[in-house]
Amino acid sequence: MAEPVPRHIHLDAVGGIAGDMFVAAMLDALPELTAPVMAELDRILPVALPRPRLETGTSGGIRVRRLRWEKDQGAAVPTGAWPDLARLIGAVGLAPATVRHALAILEVIAAAEAEVHGVPLEEVHFHELADWDSVLDVVAAGSIVGRLEGAVWSVSDLPLGSGTVATRHGRLPVPAPATLAILEGFAWRDDGIGGERVTPTGAAILRHLVPGGSPMRRPTGRLVATGLGAGTRELPGLPNLLRALVLAPAGAGSDVVAVLEFEVDDMTGEEIGMALDGLRAVGGVLDASVGSRFGKKGRPLHGFRVLVRPEAVDAALAACFAETTTLGVRRRLEVRAVLARRTADVALEDATLRVKLADRPDGSTTAKAESDDAGGLPGLAARRRRRAEAERRALGMEES
Repeated sequence: MAEPVPRHIHLDAVGGIAGDMFVAAMLDALPELTAPVMAELDRILPVALPRPRLETGTSGGIRVRRLRWEKDQGAAVPTGAWPDLARLIGAVGLAPATVRHALAILEVIAAAEAEVHGVPLEEVHFHELADWDSVLDVVAAGSIVGRLEGAVWSVSDLPLGSGTVATRHGRLPVPAPATLAILEGFAWRDDGIGGERVTPTGAAILRHLVPGGSPMRRPTGRLVATGLGAGTRELPGLPNLLRALVLAPAGAGSDVVAVLEFEVDDMTGEEIGMALDGLRAVGGVLDASVGSRFGKKGRPLHGFRVLVRPEAVDAALAACFAETTTLGVRRRLEVRAVLARRTADVALEDATLRVKLADRPDGSTTAKAESDDAGGLPGLAARRRRRAEAERRALGMEES
């Protein structure tokens, strides 16, 4: 069965981002997600409480969607402690992917609160999640992200805001300390409009979706959907909305990869070989290679290039700094065209070889045996004969 074409989703924080803005924008862009997401919210809400709904309205004269929930004065969550909220989310029969992503978002907030207030993680109490609407935002976000596994996410610069915001700890400066702790490494802009523009829940969703921060360039692609989710405030001269742009790669058979590049001029050949082995061992790294060229004053340079799944960028960056002497790494997202491919196990008389099969645009199929699997024979000619026989049999299996 063909795998779905991966999507790239860019979040344009025009007015800012909060949990309900993210949910509304995504359900506006991908309305087919509305029914399953709302069904999961029904599971976590007590029966006696009203149900959330998605409404259509305007912000700055633009049609938008808003997630509404008419809570009453007694609608506080029984507890906002981190372990209790985790148990609540895990105990009501939500989809496993929803639970995984919702708990990951909660943990981002918990870690930031623990850092800001100097308490152990297990003692964190979510004052900002003490109402059901905040819990609903986290669960709905988890449900959406869980249904878009494999998507690549990016975000624009974030509006800084100004002034103070009321919290259980009193009035705190904007952005709130927990928000700043969560969004270290993200790019900010000052558009001159005050107030809280990025909430802790919105920040946690971004950190979960874009773990490497915002500076990575977004790839090009076909725009297939747009969603607009609005907040409750009206901003002077600006629509208070989050815009979700859903892009598909330029053609089927494409995917999105992160490219990490850097140069070193002070490592030996043996050290470079060991560094490549270390980089290739990182989960999510697709390949790592080195090319040679000359730098200033005629010094020989070794340029590293690492291809990595976007969700594994942080781990790959850490490995680049740990395994090499580089002081800086360039990174970007790229769309690549890939052929449909699969692997066949071919049993020969004395060994089993893995053979990679690829479908070419002219309708033909090519085969390439894994060199490591043919390594038991002495001599290049014998190893080549073994690989050629495995490839011939794999192609024959395809035709039969």
